[in-house]
Amino acid sequence: MKIGVYGGTFNPPHLGHVTAARAVFELLKLDLLLVVPDREPPHKALPAGSPTPEQRLEMTRLAAEQLGLGDKVRVLDAELKREGRSYTSDTLKALREQYPEDELWLLMGTDMFLTLQAWHAPEEILSLAGIAAFGRTEADTEELFSAQRDYLYRTYPQARIFTLTIPGVVDVSSTELRALLARGEGANLLPPAVYGYILREGLYGTGADLKHLPFRQLRPVALSYLKYKRIPHVLGTEQEAIRLAERYGADVEKARVAALLHDCTKKLNMEEQLELCGRYGIQLDELEQKALKLLHAKTGAAIARDVFGVDDEIYRAIWWHTTGHAHMTLLEKIIYLADYIEPSRDFPGVDKLRSVCYKDLDEGLLLGLEMTIEEMTSMGNPVHHATIEARDALKG
Repeated sequence: MKIGVYGGTFNPPHLGHVTAARAVFELLKLDLLLVVPDREPPHKALPAGSPTPEQRLEMTRLAAEQLGLGDKVRVLDAELKREGRSYTSDTLKALREQYPEDELWLLMGTDMFLTLQAWHAPEEILSLAGIAAFGRTEADTEELFSAQRDYLYRTYPQARIFTLTIPGVVDVSSTELRALLARGEGANLLPPAVYGYILREGLYGTGADLKHLPFRQLRPVALSYLKYKRIPHVLGTEQEAIRLAERYGADVEKARVAALLHDCTKKLNMEEQLELCGRYGIQLDELEQKALKLLHAKTGAAIARDVFGVDDEIYRAIWWHTTGHAHMTLLEKIIYLADYIEPSRDFPGVDKLRSVCYKDLDEGLLLGLEMTIEEMTSMGNPVHHATIEARDALKG
């Protein structure tokens, strides 16, 4: 197996990191990419007021998900757990023990490659891993690479070196990016979920008021709560909620907010969901105490109100978006159905359901409820009483 190792402070991880890592992964035909944020870089001190190691780790995880590589990319906390300076040689030794038969490649940008001989234990590094150095600007020419490559080959005969210039890679300095963020700029240089996390945590002097976010900031903040694979669903739900709200005269802005936040706790496990239920005093019936899929609507509504300050109408639309209930409001119907029929949904009967929803909202709601009840029953799963009551109320 061919494994890439990509270390750095990732303070913050930006699109330059993401595009470079993706390009090297493909060009080297890697089987696995390990991303390793460091605790205390040996070549420079972290700026005062930098995020905590835990915050940098979470940002790196969010950025790594943007690579779209699934389980072929992993973010390691090994250096963050290690006390003192983060030496690449120590990390590579540990990885060599973990992957004794595999081929390791250390990824780095031009600036790191040109100073490799000044690193701690360069000979050991070059004996443990090949070097994959990438250029990110027009100034990173082959002539520049070749002089350093020749020097390393002469000095360390065992070296394996692969250099490449990556077209289209975003060229951005983390130092400049931190300054831009403090001025309210730089969002376009970050993966959206990373930018959202920065706003959530108030990092780099952003100081956003989460209860009064404009949509251009609410969207990335909402995405920062999600697993990468759920992002298309939430954005699709936002689009569908807007269309349904416009079709039936609902408040479009409220529909957008509810759609963006409706799955904000979806990635939490049962223990985490129950902890939130206890924190917010959410009472659960017997079925909800056992069914993880039912809890995120309630805890998501609680987070939406507590963290983002949504009003009761939006709160209830999120609360009921999974089960529905009798006599739903217009916004509740829209969020329930937008979640059901958004463009990425693909299941038998969804096209008919979409068509009915845009002809008559209540007929669409009834059809959706009946489809849910039929599916749950056929699988031998219990149906929540609120869903049955919602169907019965519509049938009169």
